[in-house]
Amino acid sequence: MIMTYDWSLIADSADELSEMIIESEQAKLYQEAYRAVYNNKDLAKKIYDFAKLKEQYEEVQRFGKYHPEYSRVMKQIRVDKRQLDLNEQIASLRLAENELQDLIDQVSFIIGRSVSEAVKIPSTNPFFSSDSSCGGSCGTGGGCSCSA
Repeated sequence: MIMTYDWSLIADSADELSEMIIESEQAKLYQEAYRAVYNNKDLAKKIYDFAKLKEQYEEVQRFGKYHPEYSRVMKQIRVDKRQLDLNEQIASLRLAENELQDLIDQVSFIIGRSVSEAVKIPSTNPFFSSDSSCGGSCGTGGGCSCSA
C-alpha cells in the first residue's frame, strides 16, 4: 500500500488520540495505582504466587474432582483470591483499570460509529456492545426483556 497524504493524516490523528488517552486523568490514575501495587514487594510476590496457583488450578480443571490435588487447589485459590480482592491497593488498581477501559470503550464507540452504524465495536461495557438491553447474548431468548 502506498502512503498517501490522507493516510498520513489518519496516522497523525491516531498518534494524537493515543497521546491524549495516555495523558488522560484515567491513565494517570491507572499508572499510579499500578506502581503502588507492583512497587510493593510483598504484594507483587502475592500476585506472582497467585498466578502460579492459577496455573495449578487450570491443570486441576482439566481432570476435575478426579485430580489428586483438586480439593487443596480449589480451596487455596478461593482463599488467596479473597485476600487479594480485599487488598485496598488492588481494589484501587481494578477501579482505575475499569475507568481507563471505559474511556477506551467510549473512544472506540465514537470512532466506530463515525465509520458506520453497522460497525461491531468490541467492548466490556454492554451499553457500547449492542442496541439491546443485555448485549444480545443473554441466552434466555428474550426472557430478560432484551431484544435478543
